[in-house]
Amino acid sequence: MDMERERFAYTATTDKTVDEAVAAVEAKTAEKGFRVLGRHNVAALLAEKGFPRGPMQIVEVCGAKYAHRVLQADNLISIFLPCPISVYEEGGRTVIATMRPTAIDAFFPGAGLGGVPEEVEGILKAIIDEAARAPVAV
Repeated sequence: MDMERERFAYTATTDKTVDEAVAAVEAKTAEKGFRVLGRHNVAALLAEKGFPRGPMQIVEVCGAKYAHRVLQADNLISIFLPCPISVYEEGGRTVIATMRPTAIDAFFPGAGLGGVPEEVEGILKAIIDEAARAPVAV
């Protein structure tokens, strides 16, 4: 991934299938005290409209105390919520990716978010890294 993309996105690869990686992301999300708010099977939704593609799912996750804190600073930050974790196939591997919460600072400079974006980014990176490495649940 190029440097500009790395500023805004965090990714990890795994040998798991997309479904296995999604299950691992959901399990790790709960372990970290976040909640899965929804899951979207993008490939299935696009296929329904005649646009076939490889497997892709988006898992929406939220840490309520963090969402509350950033929304107190600026309600418009809600456009970045909940945090999406995308899981898809690319180049024969499964990729798990998310937008870096620290990128919010570029859109809301001076919002007074304190260390919330850094803290949430650390949690999301841990969810992704641990999901990528976790043994496949049977």
